[in-house]
This record gives sequence, structure tokens and C-alpha cells, in this order.
Amino acid sequence: MSDRVPERASAEGPIVLTPPAPGEVAAPTLGIATTLPLRREGREKLTGEALYTDDIVFPGAWYGATIRSTEARAKLLGLEQDPDFDWSRVVVMTAADIPGDNVISVIVDDWPALAEDEIQHVSQAVALLAAPDKETLREARKRIRLRTEPLPPVLDPEDSEHQFAAYEITKGDPEAAFAEAMIVVQGEYRVGHQEQLYIENQAMIAEPREDGGITIVGSMQCPYYVHSALKQALDLSDEQAVITQAETGGGFGGKEDYPSAVAVHAALLAQRVGKPVRMIYDRHEDIAATTKRHPAIVRYRSGVSAAGKLIAQDIEVIMDGGAFCTLSPVVLSRGVLHAGGPYECDNVHIKGRSMATNTPPNGAFRGFGAPQVGFAHETQLARIADALEISPAELRARWIYREGGTTPSGQVLRESVAAEEVLREATEAADYAGVLELSRQTRPVRWGQAAEAGAGFNSTRVRSASGIGIAMGWHGAGFTGSGEQRMGSTAGVELGADGVIRLLIANTEIGQGTNTVMPMIVAEVLGVEPSEVQLAPVDTSIVPNSGPTVASRTVMVVGGMVSKAAARLRQLVEERSGGDFADVYQADAAANGATRIDQDFESEVEVDFDDETYTGDAYPAFGWACAVAKVDVDLDTGEVRVRSVVSADDVGRVIHPLLAEGQVEGGTLQSVGYGTIEEMKVQDGRYLNDRLATYIIPTSLDAPDITAILVEAPFSGSPHGAKGVGELPMNVAAPAIVDAIHDAVGVWVTELPATPERVLAALEERP
Repeated sequence: MSDRVPERASAEGPIVLTPPAPGEVAAPTLGIATTLPLRREGREKLTGEALYTDDIVFPGAWYGATIRSTEARAKLLGLEQDPDFDWSRVVVMTAADIPGDNVISVIVDDWPALAEDEIQHVSQAVALLAAPDKETLREARKRIRLRTEPLPPVLDPEDSEHQFAAYEITKGDPEAAFAEAMIVVQGEYRVGHQEQLYIENQAMIAEPREDGGITIVGSMQCPYYVHSALKQALDLSDEQAVITQAETGGGFGGKEDYPSAVAVHAALLAQRVGKPVRMIYDRHEDIAATTKRHPAIVRYRSGVSAAGKLIAQDIEVIMDGGAFCTLSPVVLSRGVLHAGGPYECDNVHIKGRSMATNTPPNGAFRGFGAPQVGFAHETQLARIADALEISPAELRARWIYREGGTTPSGQVLRESVAAEEVLREATEAADYAGVLELSRQTRPVRWGQAAEAGAGFNSTRVRSASGIGIAMGWHGAGFTGSGEQRMGSTAGVELGADGVIRLLIANTEIGQGTNTVMPMIVAEVLGVEPSEVQLAPVDTSIVPNSGPTVASRTVMVVGGMVSKAAARLRQLVEERSGGDFADVYQADAAANGATRIDQDFESEVEVDFDDETYTGDAYPAFGWACAVAKVDVDLDTGEVRVRSVVSADDVGRVIHPLLAEGQVEGGTLQSVGYGTIEEMKVQDGRYLNDRLATYIIPTSLDAPDITAILVEAPFSGSPHGAKGVGELPMNVAAPAIVDAIHDAVGVWVTELPATPERVLAALEERP
């Protein structure tokens, strides 16, 4: 276990780990390792030795580009090539040249690799170009024009008649409960797009194979997603499609679905040219064309009894899926299942739908669905607390789930429920009660000054107001319902004939620490140091399909599989060698050759979920989080400055404390951006601020002080007890900031981000 001293520990309750003191090196919580392993790829990234896709040299490679639409919806009549240009130096491909199905395979086959008859959104791929040099390619792009006939677009999801997915959950009798409620609070909450803005743009290199297939090297989260898409579009066999992940500079969900499109485009060109083809997006194309976080409209009606109990909820969730389905059903599913928030309620009705619009498709982004509804359910609860004149923290303490609670889908929470613990840890660390009490004493004066500022009064005495806010969240660990069983993932551990222990998984390192944490899990089981465990290349011709690197499933699910595989390997080696694995494994390899153990996914807990009725055990377990934010609001400009965020997150079991804290800090900062400044402007289906100069994210100067508190409530369904950490913190900071804005100036911002314009508008509209 860790050298850290828990602030509080009991045989029954969760353990809370505090950050190490300055200069202290914390030991890992797993295994026999005596020091905390450094990030495996850290040195190469730090020194610049790491090779990202654009750094990799393929001799004789051509350069590929995409011709894209400029209209939200139109008939595609043809492609005009300038007759004055020498097209003999360029390859041009359209939908008619695709050897397989004209589709990018995701969930529903509605996303064409290249537009064929009708353009569905701005920046849709229509044609492909390849040239032997960049100069020729740039000139060729200027000499090609689309002939189109405009069609009326659908830009509002509430105007759309095309539904990608719909889910509905009912628990108890909400309408009867509303009739008995002392108060009923209604609210509508809106969130917009958010760009993942990974540090490395989308990038793929395709190389023809002698067997007629294609090898892809590129930046991605899910190699087997790309593998499936490539097979379908190019009509290849499993063996002909080989996908290899290069060093990947971030993903956040944005490299889950879209890399399949980039890879298919590069592969089509490489197959035609007969040489490697590089498809490397610049930042403008990346922002303009790739998937974003789904915008959403969330409507709430909440009923509270005379005793102050939450007795009824009626919730509607509408998500904008964009032009094609991509991952919309998965995002909506999680949004619907999390829409009630981490609070017990006996009577709940939740209805959600994802609608098509003529805007670029939306896809996965850290939290996928939970941050959208998290902002809504937390702002709704804060407004109820305001109406009841009760502390928001106290109301949450009354309503949060505890063991034995039942979710809207009917899932009984039997274990690993740490809502109470994260609430206590966050509020105590931030001195929430004390700060809020002082704040409430000065509210009349402060809110009066804010009202004057909102009316255009420019005070020379008070120019800003401070506030404190709180929010809670929960996040289902892994895939929904029977998703893992249906996927049938496999992971492997091998003792090579050379005496090297190798980990065989398709899960990718995208900055979150997979390459460091997974060997730690294997090393613990085998009784060796993590440095003795190597990772096989993430190559579909080498590693089995262990599933995608999404949904915070890697450590919990894939870590569970490799833990079991390592245990089987250890038992086999020790039985035939008669000694402890750590002492005999190299001699055993020399005597017996390579030994590989593949482990299929097997659920450790009974999961009973009905995909048709959306009832039962939605997730094996939930992670729990609480954030407390402190802000300053400029009364002249409406600008919000986030001064600090305390985030307490229950991750089940901490494998690598420093990496886990890094995930909390990173997710919190992304949530700060989501809540305050990351606004994607859309006009006529086009992103207006599709450049780094105009799409603003928090920099180091904007980053608040972030305190990460790791709470451990181990989950028995994973051998090591971990539940995942990557997405939890994304769900809570933004609504905590909105609550803090209300504490500061007395108005509710009901649409994210809380830009200066929206804050000032709220001040001007207050009664």
C-alpha cells in the first residue's frame, strides 16, 4: 500500500488519500515496487524523442487531402476540375471509387466515407486528393470546385424529425408524487459544443501491403474501431487490415470515432497510388470537421415534500447529434441514465432523444453525456436549495445515494457507494460551511451592487464579487448494461521464449497513464517489479481486441482481464517449475519456450440489464465526485475568474497516485473551460471560431488552484478494486462554478458556458 497516511480509514468505509507533501515521493498502492514508477513514455515525450505520426518517415510517401463541402445541406451535382491545371500529377477519388461500402463504420452505417448524392453538413468529405509533394497538393485543392444545389437545412434539434436514438425510464408514479409535493421547481438548461482540442491533430499514414491490404499507422484511441471501418470500406479481410497506434498526443474521446474516417481516406488513396499516403490535418481542418461534445437541452421538473424530501422528478433530455449518428446512442444513453443525479428519488420519469441536424456530427468527449446532464441536475438542485433556504451541501447530504439505494433504472447500489465521503472531503477541505456563512452575511450588499452593475452602473467602489459553489456527480464505471459481455474483449499476458514478460492489449496510451499503470497491475500479480513487464506494440496483427480506450474502462475492465491472465500464467509456471514465479520465470522460459495466456472478459458481478426497457443494473459500479469552486465575478464586464476548485473523487482503488491526481486536475480544468469560456459559435451550420486564435480554452494563466482528493471505495467486481478516474472530475467543476456565480451576484446562468455576456444578461434580466 501507499506510504501516504490516510486522513481517515475504517474497515467498512472508504479511504481518503491526501496529496504528498512537497518533495515527498509517494510509493505506489499496488505491488512490490519500492518506488513510484515514472511514466513509461515520459522521457521520450519530454526530450522530443517520441515520434508522433507526423514525425514518422515513409520513403516515397504521397500527401493526401480532403475536399469538403461549404454548405449545410445541398444536392451534389458534380465535381469540376480546372482544365488549366495539370491533373496528371494528382490522384482524385470520389465515392464511385470506393471498393467496399461507402460508409465509416461506427454504430449505424449512415456516415458516408465520401458524399455521394447529398451533402449533409458543412465540412463533409466529398472527394480525396493525393500528390507527391505538398505544393502540388495545395494548388490542386484550389483548382477543384463542387457543383451543388442548395437545400433547406435543419439546424435546431427540436425541429428535426430524424431521431438517432431514444430512451425512457420510469420509476414509481411521478405524477401522483407531484400532486403531493409542497413545492415544484422547473428549469431548462442548455449546453453547447465543446472541442476536445487534443494537442496533436488527427493524423494517419496508410501503406499498401503485398497481400492487397493496407497498414495504418496513426493517432487513435481505438485501433479495432479503425480496423473494422477499414475492412468494410475497402473490402479487406481481417489479415489485410493492420492498424498500429503511433504515439498519440491526447484524445479525450475525439480520437475514438473520427480516426476511422481519416484512416479510410488515407487507405483509399494509398491503394490507388500504390505508395504510402500521409493524411495530416492542420488545426483549422481538425476543428472545422471533427466531432464535438453534443449540445443538449435538459428540462427539469422537481417535486419536494413538506419534509424536504425529493419525491418526484420529470426530466427531458434532447441532444443534437449532428448530421450522422456516430456515437450518439451511447452518449444519450449515459446522459439519460445519469440525468437524475446522485440522489435518491422514488418517483422518476426520464425521457431522452438524440436528433439529427445539418451540422457536423458530434461524438465522444470525456464524460460523454454525463457533463451535459450534470450541469442541469446540479443547477436544478441548487435552485431548490435556494427556494428552501437551505445550504446546498446540507440538501445534498440528505438526498445522496447510500448503500441500498435504488437508481431510476431499478439498480440497487449494493457496494462501493462513496457519495457521502466525497461530499464530506470536498466541503471540509474547502471550508465550505464557513465560507458560505460569511458569504451569506454580505449577500444583501453584494447582490445589490451586482444588480446596479447589471443595470449599467459602473461603480468605482466595488468592481467584483466573490462566491463559493458546490456540485456533485456520479459516473457509471465501464460500458452500460451488458455492453462488456456483448463486446467480448480479450487481453493477454505472455512469457516469451526470451524470458521477457509482455502485456498484450489493444488499449492505448493517450496521456492518461495506461502504459505505466497496466504493467503495475501485472507486476503485482506476478510478484515482480513493473520494469520487468513490457508492453507489446499496439498493433492489431499482434495484440487481441481488448476493447476501446473509452468509458474509464481500461483499468477496471482490461486491468481485471490482465490480472486474471497474469494469475493463470503464474500458477502454470510455478506448477511446472516448483518455485516462486519471480525466481524461476526466466529459467522456465528457457526450458519450455513461450507461454501465452489470453483472458476473455468475465463479469465478477451479476449484471441484469434489459436493453429494451432500460431497467436493471446499468453499470457494475459508480464513481462519485464532489467539487467546491470559488470565483470572482467582475461587475463591470461579467467576466468570471475561477480562483480555486477542490475536487474529491472516488476512484475505487488508486493504482498510481500521481497519475490519478493528474487525471483529476486535467478533467477539472477541462470542466472549468466548459463552464466559463469554451463557446463554439455556430452560424448556418458552420463553426465560426474554428481556429486556435478564436476557440478559447483555459491556459496556465486561467487555471485555478486545484486540490485533488482521492477517495478509495474499492469495487469487488475488479480484482484490484479500481473503478476509473478519467471522466469523473469532468462532471462536477462546471456546475460548481455556476453555483458560485449565483452566490457571488445572485443570478442563475442556465446556459453553458457562463460567458461574460450571459452573466451580464442574467444580471440585467433579474427582477
